[in-house]
Amino acid sequence: MTLLTHLLACTFGTGSWVAINGLWVELPLLVTVLPEQWDLPSYITIIIQMANVGPLFVTLMHRFRPGLLKEVAVIYVVVSVGVVACLLLAFLWNYTSPIAGRPHSTAFLILTFFLALVDCTSSVTFLPFMMQLQPQYLTTFFIGEGLSGLIPALIALGQGSGISSCTNVTHVVNFTTGNETVESTVFQLETRYLPANFSTHLFFLLMTVMMLACLLAFFFLARQPKVWELSQQQLFPSSIMLSSFDQIPNEGAGSRLSGGCPCPKDAKGPRNILPQKVSYPLAKLTFIYLLIAWVSALTNGVLPSVQSYSCLPYGNTAYHLAATLSSMANPLACIVAMVLPGRSLALLGTLTMAGTGFGAYNMAIAVMSPCPLLQQSQWGDATIVLSWVLFTGTLSYVKVMAGVILRSRSRSALVWYGAVEQLGSLLGALLMFPLVNVYGFFKSADYCSLQCPA
Repeated sequence: MTLLTHLLACTFGTGSWVAINGLWVELPLLVTVLPEQWDLPSYITIIIQMANVGPLFVTLMHRFRPGLLKEVAVIYVVVSVGVVACLLLAFLWNYTSPIAGRPHSTAFLILTFFLALVDCTSSVTFLPFMMQLQPQYLTTFFIGEGLSGLIPALIALGQGSGISSCTNVTHVVNFTTGNETVESTVFQLETRYLPANFSTHLFFLLMTVMMLACLLAFFFLARQPKVWELSQQQLFPSSIMLSSFDQIPNEGAGSRLSGGCPCPKDAKGPRNILPQKVSYPLAKLTFIYLLIAWVSALTNGVLPSVQSYSCLPYGNTAYHLAATLSSMANPLACIVAMVLPGRSLALLGTLTMAGTGFGAYNMAIAVMSPCPLLQQSQWGDATIVLSWVLFTGTLSYVKVMAGVILRSRSRSALVWYGAVEQLGSLLGALLMFPLVNVYGFFKSADYCSLQCPA
């Protein structure tokens, strides 16, 4: 039953961000079809932040009316909405309509909002739900959350989305000189997109299957509370388990309630990186939440808005690899966190600075678009892909370990983890959207017809 619970927790975790992660890895194909083109990532980013009304509502209800909102029912609702939205997206993703005289992918953007509503709300509902399980299952959940990026990335790699080549195209141009019409042959390089191995329609259907798997996993987890209670009683017969998930402990609750699992100091379960309840002074707790806000702003708001501008100047292949491999870096960071946990705040601060440095390089390249450093060079392609992978990997490790630390403090701390994560993401997106879509700070161009100074 322990192995089954691990499997269910992992599958449940895959549904947390699989829909939005699926959109990100499919972007190399979507930007070539949808009318927003290179600006599409910034639209997705701001829509995701608009969907923060979901976690905001849940957080306020948790604060002012504890116990009124049945979180199990909330999870059922949001995951079901995710299933329906993914299914509709498979059939309506390329539907466009004019807005203010310009075509926009209205169906795609509207359904993206509902998918984002599901995923953002998962930040403040899925994690508190995991408090019902033994501590090691939270790590399994984080691995599943990482797989929500890895699996779509593997599917996108198999799909070969957005791969292109430069083709020499011949154009015949007619021009008139006096009374004579002269034909002239012009040779020009143009981008030709190679057909994907399977369609976007099938890709979103596969995302629908993953959301259904998440719904089924949660159904069985919610229906088997006695399995968790029995396993706890066998390990610690004197412990007292929460009788209901909907009981919400406050900051003044007893140590066993606020700590989740009342494990003795010498208890070391398999792969258990979560110790007994730990108390941090206010200054260190504030530092942890500031790290979460900063890392979330970079990874969910600032850098995703300009990924197309930092990668597409090196070609669609570089963009494709950066989008998919950086998504794979997230679950790898979760595995590293499980094998080599680092609870030192100094270490987390150092990794945050390193990840910020990689993010600064990606941003600098985006500012230089469409003529960045090392363009038309394999070194430039490799550097931008590696920078995106390291940026995502280092900061993902920081987020996972911050969740581990707060899990050892209280259930309420995890709720506020999700709230601060979404707040940081919102501020990052609000900063970047006007720079990209209003002021046109970043420039796009066709890769094959670029004419940059040597």
